[in-house]
Amino acid sequence: MARGTEAARRDELVQATIHEIGAAGSLDVTVGRIAKRAGVSPALAFHYFGGKERLFLAAMRAILTLYGAESRRELAAARGPRDRLSALVRASFCGQNFQPEVVAAWLNFYVAAQTQPEAARLLRVYQNRLVSNLTHALRPLSPDPVAVARTAAALIDGLYIRHALAEAGPPDAAAAIATVEAYFDGVLR
Repeated sequence: MARGTEAARRDELVQATIHEIGAAGSLDVTVGRIAKRAGVSPALAFHYFGGKERLFLAAMRAILTLYGAESRRELAAARGPRDRLSALVRASFCGQNFQPEVVAAWLNFYVAAQTQPEAARLLRVYQNRLVSNLTHALRPLSPDPVAVARTAAALIDGLYIRHALAEAGPPDAAAAIATVEAYFDGVLR
């Protein structure tokens, strides 16, 4: 099999994993179900990833890669510290980052991080990077940028959890952005 075909199959399996977790709302999906959605055999999925845990971690890495790219794109257009904060908030809730299946994957990622060391490490990397980016933008705006950044990061994660557990339609990105922006407006007065 050509290298490009292998990469395409891996990506198809990762996207199928995200979709199936979103459809099930949990990690209670089989590799066979994921492979079927991707149009490959379960044996090929096991060959590429070695099991459901590694497949799920690959899916979360893909989600985090997408989030990182969106953050860089938003930050590139930002002008000034307050605009950088808004850019980071938009990146957290815009485009593919706040779709129902991705929100479901995040909820399951938080749960998996409780028992899986690699998931816990990946979650720490994400959380540290988010707090670091927020702190950088907050330094000229707040006497305690780290505390404000940690609270904002917790608010962002909390909004994901809240939307994952809600039964009322798809996640509302505009409302989530407005909530975090209102926090910044209040604390930065």
